[in-house]
Amino acid sequence: MSKSVSELQVLVFRLESKRYCVDIAHIDEIVDRGELTKLPDSKPHVEGVMDLRGTTTTIVNPKTVLGLDDSETGNRVIVFETEDRRSIGWLIDEVNQVVALDETDVDESVESESVHGVVRQDDEFVIWVKPSAINV
Repeated sequence: MSKSVSELQVLVFRLESKRYCVDIAHIDEIVDRGELTKLPDSKPHVEGVMDLRGTTTTIVNPKTVLGLDDSETGNRVIVFETEDRRSIGWLIDEVNQVVALDETDVDESVESESVHGVVRQDDEFVIWVKPSAINV
């Protein structure tokens, strides 16, 4: 009896010129960026809050957390529901696609506090980000 390899689905998205992914099990929805209200004295990566169908959603900029240049403002938001039922959104530049992976496709040798691993796709690396690394 052979061991079955578990299939995972990840959402691939772009921040600046780099591609990242996150397990779709953590994603609530993807929406267009709405009007943001700035929060005084918030952390540098918090862009503000947005009303998402009656739910106050905190919008963060993962570029700040990941140390990327922020040359353009993203217009898409990946919305996560946290374990404590808060709604957090990541401001991203572009949604690419949902990709099915086998666990063997993920190189976990680079795992860190913010990175689950790296996936090679179309001759480039896609960095698998842990949602818990980019929070408020």
